[in-house]
Amino acid sequence: MAYTAAKTSEEILDELERTKWKRVGKELLKDWRLYVLLLPLLVFMFMFKYLPIKGVLQAFKFNDNGVTVMYDSWFGLTYIKQLFQNADFWKAFRNTFVNSMYGLVFGFPIPIFLALLFSEIKSNGYRSIVQVCSYLPKFLSTVVVTSIITLWCSVEAKGEGSNGLLTQIFLAFGWINDGDNILFEYKYFRPIYQISGIWEASGYGSIVYFAAVLAISPTNYEAAKIDGANKLQQIRYVTLPSMAPTLSIMLIMRIGQILNIGYEKVMLLYTPATYETADVISTFVYRQQIGEGGQSNYMLGTAADLFNSLIAMCLVLGANAISRRVSDTSLF
Repeated sequence: MAYTAAKTSEEILDELERTKWKRVGKELLKDWRLYVLLLPLLVFMFMFKYLPIKGVLQAFKFNDNGVTVMYDSWFGLTYIKQLFQNADFWKAFRNTFVNSMYGLVFGFPIPIFLALLFSEIKSNGYRSIVQVCSYLPKFLSTVVVTSIITLWCSVEAKGEGSNGLLTQIFLAFGWINDGDNILFEYKYFRPIYQISGIWEASGYGSIVYFAAVLAISPTNYEAAKIDGANKLQQIRYVTLPSMAPTLSIMLIMRIGQILNIGYEKVMLLYTPATYETADVISTFVYRQQIGEGGQSNYMLGTAADLFNSLIAMCLVLGANAISRRVSDTSLF
């Protein structure tokens, strides 16, 4: 009898293995509309994320004329060594790391704080209006945002108009002299960049945390109230622990982007006078590719971008491993 049961189990497993692809095909046909909608995303990912990976070879190959060729001779790690000896690269690397850390320290908690505030608004209509207003900056293009900043920091000649709002404030406090442009002062670039970035992204970033707050069972708050917990204690002992998995995942993803500052906003705001604090790896790579000083260096720019990607990958893996060990929550 035991042998018959065992044999039946083996037959069932063989049947499942034999009909595996048939069952997969049926599932695909059943939801074919969803997979058709997914196709444009897959094409986009392949063309703009996976296909360009072959360009990494530019950091290791070149031909005798100095023009990068994907199938030409192997040149080893020469450009990697040149990169590590380039003072401008290390300045850009430092600025990238510092700007990202400022964004992590000051920008990461604010969406969480906003989500907690939104959850305390009892009127659904008023909360919706406030949330929509906080989301709006995210939908402004980078050009519009930088144009607003430029206008606020503008300097007008006497008799030809008034200075920008920020310029007037800085002049009132004596932080700059009359006629100075804030955007040409390297020490003010980081505050302007970080504050404008928080203004843009904090409202939109609060959506995930607000959803995590709404997912918490009301009975947990009722039990805390019965135990005598006030509002701050409810947030500390109920809300934040319940949000911990979401916070861990979002923090891991944010750490992975520490060295991935987008170059659009930086390029539209920085000037050679602010390279000291504004130049980041992405803008360094861009200048190498278009030919800084009249001569492009694709190999050096590719090596810088490759180094940036490797560091970012290590940060994600390290943060994920630490989170899995400490809180049993991880991205993968």
